[in-house]
Amino acid sequence: MKDVTFGQYYPANSIVHSMNPAVKILLTIAYIVAVFMVKQFYFLGFAACLLAVILITILAKIPFLKVLKSVKAVIFFVLLSAILQLLFNKNGTPLWKGGFITDVGLLTAGFITARIVLMVLGATLLTLTTSPVDLADGIETLLFPLKLIKFPVHEFALIMSIALRFIPTLIDETDRIIKAQKARGADFDSGNIFKRAKALIPVLIPLLISSFRRADELADAMDARCYAGSKKRTKYKKTPFTVSDFFGLVFMAGLIVGVVFLNGFII
Repeated sequence: MKDVTFGQYYPANSIVHSMNPAVKILLTIAYIVAVFMVKQFYFLGFAACLLAVILITILAKIPFLKVLKSVKAVIFFVLLSAILQLLFNKNGTPLWKGGFITDVGLLTAGFITARIVLMVLGATLLTLTTSPVDLADGIETLLFPLKLIKFPVHEFALIMSIALRFIPTLIDETDRIIKAQKARGADFDSGNIFKRAKALIPVLIPLLISSFRRADELADAMDARCYAGSKKRTKYKKTPFTVSDFFGLVFMAGLIVGVVFLNGFII
């Protein structure tokens, strides 16, 4: 659990870290759109998205292994999706005589796996290169037009950034509770799926109590610092639109055009 990097911030002095957070959020959304634009079984489009992830990781000066560890958070969902496709997709030709796995099912399983993994990698790069404070500022900037209809933009952005910030904290807390329960003789590894689920109840209850306690402590800390929401708040650090932001937008536009080209829409 400690190896899961989704939601964590990796400090570094790079071009990607210094970009405007609102632009990085837009680039992440555009990247996810590019991943979904890849037509089924056109794996060259996924190759272009993976190349973009590798290039951004190098520019961000982040160890690529640290980015890959983020997949651990969704590995169960990825494996489940792939297995369901292998078992129940009957389209195509069986791989062997009388077999239940078809060539189309195998390709579909690989396609879905690649799509989920690439989406997670792109979202992880956003959280690794953007601090929770900057992320909240970026969300608030993008949702600024909603202030015209009295929507609490600042509070909404703060809630989202705090939720992302507490993902690694809760993972560490869960790991600590599981180790403490194992030291007291708890067994989480044997038995069927129902027995294992029942064994997790002693973990969920203290985790829930710990989460409420952390939320209460955070609220007291914000109140002690006279936090008053969005009323007449100013920003200590401003991130203007820079040349690197412009080239980032051009790069992502090029990725979308490349995916469209590889899909066979433009020949």
